Amino acid sequence: MAYKEFFWMTCNSTEQLRAEYGPFHTRAEAEIEAKKLGFGYLLRYEHILGEGEEVQEVRCIFVELEGATPIGVDAIPVTLHTRCATCGESAAHEKNWQAEVWADIHEFEHSRHLVRLFEHARGQGLKEICDWRG
Repeated sequence: MAYKEFFWMTCNSTEQLRAEYGPFHTRAEAEIEAKKLGFGYLLRYEHILGEGEEVQEVRCIFVELEGATPIGVDAIPVTLHTRCATCGESAAHEKNWQAEVWADIHEFEHSRHLVRLFEHARGQGLKEICDWRG
């Protein structure tokens, strides 16, 4: 007697190389986590199990979430991080001017120190902003 087993994952795209997170027992749990991560898709896995609970077939169904932003459109909030390349002191900022003020004060108080700027978007990691001071 064959029966189906379902579980849900969150994912950021329908491409083969995608980020997935889960599994979740219900669609509601997966949707909540997808919103936290900024993912636009759910992935429903169906395992068809046969005698001895052996997997006979696997099906994947993508579900696009309502209000999801297409890939390439940055709807995830970005935070800025400054870090001194010399001593390692760092701080987090919400606005560009806050990062500039922190860097100016740090470099004024510590001669020959160099502050670097990074932006962080959830699920995308840190990315250095080169030549941010022109």
